[in-house]
Amino acid sequence: MATAQSQHPHAGSPAGDLALAAHAGAASTAPPKLFERLLEPTDVRINGSRPWDIQVRDPSVYQRTLRDGSLGLGEAYMAGAWDSAQLDETFARLLRHDLDTALNHAAKLHFALHWLKDRLINRQSRARAFTVGERHYDIGNDVYRAMLDPTMSYSCGYWRDATTLEEAQLAKLELTCRKLELAPGQRLLDIGCGWGGLAAHAARHYGVEVVGITVSRRQAELATERCRDLPVDIRLLDYRDVPQKVGGRFERIVSIGMFEHVGVRNYTSYFDVARRVLTEDGLFLLHTIGNSTTSSITDSWTDAYIFPNGKIPSAVEISHALEGRFLVEDWHNFGPDYDPTLMAWWQRFDAAWPELRGNYDDVFYRMWKYYLHASAGFFRSRQGQLWQLVLAKRSRPGAYRSVR
Repeated sequence: MATAQSQHPHAGSPAGDLALAAHAGAASTAPPKLFERLLEPTDVRINGSRPWDIQVRDPSVYQRTLRDGSLGLGEAYMAGAWDSAQLDETFARLLRHDLDTALNHAAKLHFALHWLKDRLINRQSRARAFTVGERHYDIGNDVYRAMLDPTMSYSCGYWRDATTLEEAQLAKLELTCRKLELAPGQRLLDIGCGWGGLAAHAARHYGVEVVGITVSRRQAELATERCRDLPVDIRLLDYRDVPQKVGGRFERIVSIGMFEHVGVRNYTSYFDVARRVLTEDGLFLLHTIGNSTTSSITDSWTDAYIFPNGKIPSAVEISHALEGRFLVEDWHNFGPDYDPTLMAWWQRFDAAWPELRGNYDDVFYRMWKYYLHASAGFFRSRQGQLWQLVLAKRSRPGAYRSVR
C-alpha cells in the first residue's frame, strides 16, 4: 500500500515538506498582526484556551499560509505545525466568515496561478476522467469499509428521522428511490455508482435493472462482488461513453456525489448525455454538493490531496446548464445533514485506525482528519449545501409530486 507521501504531488517538495518537525514555544509562535486581524471576526484565537482555538506548534505556518493560501494551511496541519482540539468547529467559524477566500486572496501569486490553470485547461476532460478514481477512490477499500456504513454510501445521509449513520444512509437511499418513482421493470442508469449501495438497494427492493458506472477500478471490483446476485451491471466507464458503450435508453437516471467531478466546462455535455439516454417520460435525480456562492476555482488543498480536478457547483451554474435541457421538478436542500454524516465517518475511521495504520502512515491520518473535519465545518457554516434535484424533459406528462 502506497503511503500518503508517495500518493500526493506536493509531498516532499520544498514548499510542502511534510516531514516538518513540530516544536513548542509560546514566544516563537506569536501570531503576526495580519493573522490577528483576519481572525478577529471569527472568534478563533491563536494559542487561545477554547477547544476551537488554533494551537501553533511551529511559526512556519504563517509564512506557508501567506504564500500558498489554503494549500499552505492544510500542508502545515499535515506536518504538525498547528492543531485544534475541535477542528470541525474551527473550520465552521472560519468559513462562516469566508476566511478561505481571504487567505487565497492574500496568497496572490498562488491564487492567480490556480485561477489561470482553471481558465486554460479543461481539468475534467475525458483524458483526466479517471484521475480522481486512481488518487482518491482507489486508495484502499479497507479505509472505506471501516469509515462508511454497511451500504458503503459515500455521500450525505438523510438524518430527519435517523439516529445512526446506517439509518441515515438507508433513509437517503429510500428517499432517492421514492423521488425517482421506481417500479419493477424499469431500467436505471447510476452515474457514479460507488461501491454499489444505491444500485443494490434499487434492484433488491424496487425490482429495477441497473447499469452502474464508475471511474474507480476498486469501486467497480467491489461493487460487482456486492451486487453479484442482482440484476446490476457495473462498468468502469466515463459518463461520456454511455451512449456508445452501454446503449439503449433508461426510464430513470440517478447520480449521487459524482457531479462534483464534472467541471463547469462539461456541465452541458453531461446533461446532454443524460438527456440523450433518458426516455421521454423519464426522471433524473441529481444529488450533489453545492456552494452557496459561485466560485471560479476549487479549494487548493482539497484539489492537491483529496479530490483532484474537483469543482463544487453553485445553483446559478447548474441552472444555466439545465436551461433548454431539463425542467427542475424538485430542488431539495438538506446540507446541514452532511455535518453529522462527516463526523460519523470520522468517528468510525478514528476507531479503526489501529487496524489501518499498518497500511498508512501518520501523515495520512492527519490528512484524512483534516479532510473530514474541514468538510464538516464547510457544511456547518452553511457555505456548503447538499442538493437533490429531480429533473425531467418537457415531454414528460402530468405533474410531479415532491417527496421528503
